[in-house]
Amino acid sequence: MNPSQPGYLRLVRASAWYDLVVTAGFVTPWTYALVHAALSWTGETLGVGALPAREPMQVLHANLMGSVVVVWSALRLRATLPVHGLYDGAARVLFSLWMAYALGAGASGVLWPFLAVETAWGVVQLAPWWRARAGAAGRRGANRPAAGQGA
Repeated sequence: MNPSQPGYLRLVRASAWYDLVVTAGFVTPWTYALVHAALSWTGETLGVGALPAREPMQVLHANLMGSVVVVWSALRLRATLPVHGLYDGAARVLFSLWMAYALGAGASGVLWPFLAVETAWGVVQLAPWWRARAGAAGRRGANRPAAGQGA
């Protein structure tokens, strides 16, 4: 798939819908309380650990993250461009790195499914850009004269 193909734009929109559904509950302190309780219950039930108790700074950071991701999702849904997939893929690499760091530092294992999904979305959105870049580099190399043949 090429970033300029319609299939890639559908992929970018699908990732935006995923983000919208998953992060909408993080936008307000009241909805985050419900999400926090659900994630904690899930972590306890699965034996991977509950989330830490809600504190004002944690709630603030959850609300900020939720707000930014919901707005970013709305942009990708409203005016989908191939470059949005590139930037979203880069953001998912960062999100994945910080989730892996948190898991390594002892965070609740409830993060594992989110890490898997973030990594997958990052790979599928960045891979077409990597292939396009590799193809362009290959074409440039094929147009160069061999060593000793002059230009």
